[in-house]
Amino acid sequence: MDLRELYQELILDHNRNPRNRRHLEKASRIAMGYNPLCGDKVTIELLLDSQGSILDIAFEGSGCAISTASASLMTEAVKGKTPKQIEAIFEKFHSEVTDQPCPKHQDVELGKLVALIGVKKYPARVKCATLAWHTLKAALDQVGETVTTE
Repeated sequence: MDLRELYQELILDHNRNPRNRRHLEKASRIAMGYNPLCGDKVTIELLLDSQGSILDIAFEGSGCAISTASASLMTEAVKGKTPKQIEAIFEKFHSEVTDQPCPKHQDVELGKLVALIGVKKYPARVKCATLAWHTLKAALDQVGETVTTE
């Protein structure tokens, strides 16, 4: 099995068995996101500590395999992180899936998120892969309206 097949298996696993897909009873922040291009919807719920680090994170919603897998992988990647760390991860991830250079965050490790980098070959799917991330940012920034990928 080559690396591309392993990444595909990881995406399929996170789509079939999404991690942290649930309602978070005592969320400190909530945001909703929508991708009008394909109809993906996601709600991100956060429980933050007094410094703003993520103690717990959950998501709910409906969407394609890329959108669901991305939300699942994202929740695993950001749990325990500070907003500054999350911003760096998101900027690096976004630069990779959009095929844009990110010299500011070259040292940031993406871990399992690298499985989604292949979406850059399919520009319409980039919005699926980044929807949960934009929604997470809206939750951290306390944006009061639904964010969209448009």
